[in-house]
Amino acid sequence: MSKKHPQFTSHMEAALAEARAAAARGEVPVGAVLVAPDGRVVARAGNRTRELSDPTAHAEVLVIREACAQAGSERLPGHVLYVTLEPCPFCAAVISAARIARLVYGAADPKSGGVAQGPRIFAQPQAHHVPEVLDGIAAREAEELLKGFFAAKRGGGAAPS
Repeated sequence: MSKKHPQFTSHMEAALAEARAAAARGEVPVGAVLVAPDGRVVARAGNRTRELSDPTAHAEVLVIREACAQAGSERLPGHVLYVTLEPCPFCAAVISAARIARLVYGAADPKSGGVAQGPRIFAQPQAHHVPEVLDGIAAREAEELLKGFFAAKRGGGAAPS
């Protein structure tokens, strides 16, 4: 994995597995895993926007929804979100609203990102909460998965396994 951080490796590997499953379903290969303060994985998902005909069914939103339902609360203090791609502005706003403690992501998203790219949601005065952000974890693997997926969509090769 690129940017080695052993404490984050297994959770990012799980997020990458969710991204691969999303690609196999024909979804943009983004995966997310949400970890509780005690270290338990409380939710995992890949994108499901096409499957559910729901433009809000991003991997990040799906895991946050599931964890909030389990917790019986709209806030998830102390939780860590692992996601394979830099969250878009919408997802970044949801992460802030849910009070996620730390965001760990892989690939940067120069086109649609909302954390280090584009509108930089956490830098806005309207952000109710700013998580700790650690980027570039397994970035190479996440980028290769995305590039392979889109190349296959354009007819430029097989989708990655």
